Amino acid sequence: MTCRIGVAGVNGRMGRVLVEATVQNTESTLGAAFVRRGSAVIGQDAGLVAGVGALNCLVRDDLAAACTDFDVLIDFTSIDATLSHLDICRSAGRAMVIGTTGFSSTQKALLQVAAREIPIVFAPNMSIGVNVLQRVLAQTAALLGEGYDVEIIEAHHRHKVDAPSGTALRLGEIVARAYGRDLAEVAVYGREGHTGARDAKTIGFSTIRGGDVVGDHTVLFAGIGERIELTHKASSRMTFAQGAVRAARWLKDQPPGLYDMTDVLGLK
Repeated sequence: MTCRIGVAGVNGRMGRVLVEATVQNTESTLGAAFVRRGSAVIGQDAGLVAGVGALNCLVRDDLAAACTDFDVLIDFTSIDATLSHLDICRSAGRAMVIGTTGFSSTQKALLQVAAREIPIVFAPNMSIGVNVLQRVLAQTAALLGEGYDVEIIEAHHRHKVDAPSGTALRLGEIVARAYGRDLAEVAVYGREGHTGARDAKTIGFSTIRGGDVVGDHTVLFAGIGERIELTHKASSRMTFAQGAVRAARWLKDQPPGLYDMTDVLGLK
């Protein structure tokens, strides 16, 4: 059965691509499109806003009034907006696919509470390739064992507001778990001045922001006499959008719960 998708932030960079991915998929339709109050595109055709042609779906600013028009809301907006949308979808019994990043542990707990009542897919990166990388990364760390210094390098466009990226943090969590460590205790997010010798148990993060880089992630295992690098590079936001639409279609028939892309892709 066709999944009716609602897209939040339809006038944003990711929102426009989400509309395109939705209409490209033969098993989904655009049921509703939303922007914040005061936006200049309110009342316009969402397809024209996204540059894909008229879709007979007008952009609105009142999510609560349009919950019956979609089965799953895809949200890649901002933390405050996403949490507001979460409350509305929870009250209306509508599922959510959340790609917003930068949540604190307290805010993530709110997602867990809401997931007792509605199905939610929450993932920092919905690219199929990145999720395969995560599986390979867990296996690599387990096979290599101790003795390799781990550094995670990520690059994104100049407009990204959180650092390190949610994907980089997720990669760090995977490595830390493989080594029986707590990422909060071993992560190093910056080095400057006289830092002393590297603690072998730390996991380092380096962040690059500039230009229009869509998203690059590398996990470096540096040993004595050799290095292993696992890298994923995204050249288009469409890879994230297609993953999100796939997640929405899968989520439509799921019971309440907090899921991620490994559930969607059957990688668990």
